[in-house]
Amino acid sequence: MDSNRREAAKRLVDVCWNLSRTNWHQSPVAGLRSSEMWTLYCIKKNTDLNFPGIKISEISTFLRVTSPSVTQLINSLEAQGLVERNIDTEDRRAVRIKITEKGERILRKAAKALHELFGGLVEYLGEKNTNLLADLLSQVLSYFDSVRASDI
Repeated sequence: MDSNRREAAKRLVDVCWNLSRTNWHQSPVAGLRSSEMWTLYCIKKNTDLNFPGIKISEISTFLRVTSPSVTQLINSLEAQGLVERNIDTEDRRAVRIKITEKGERILRKAAKALHELFGGLVEYLGEKNTNLLADLLSQVLSYFDSVRASDI
């Protein structure tokens, strides 16, 4: 790698490191970790009022984390009254997770805070730069997905 590319790579690493340290992605709801918030969002996104809930293994797949990690998250969310477990009516060995009304309220509050945060960022960057940033970040994701796929 030539020195210009090395310097550009170093700058990119530094910016990504500093961005990760801003904690912008932390939960906007006091008392909840971002992992708990993402788990709530995953449950909400993948169930509806007529559906009995989602299995831990399905949450694990969506979030790309292990089932034991998801179980710990669900235990915490259940203790806070944000989700409930129900026995699957078709397979009594399976447990389904469903969000509670309290969990729904928390998600609405978090969504509002997140939209305000990113609305401010759009205002700060402008629409043109925001769209450019979104396009570039999409390319970054594609690159890292392809690198991960080639490692398998």
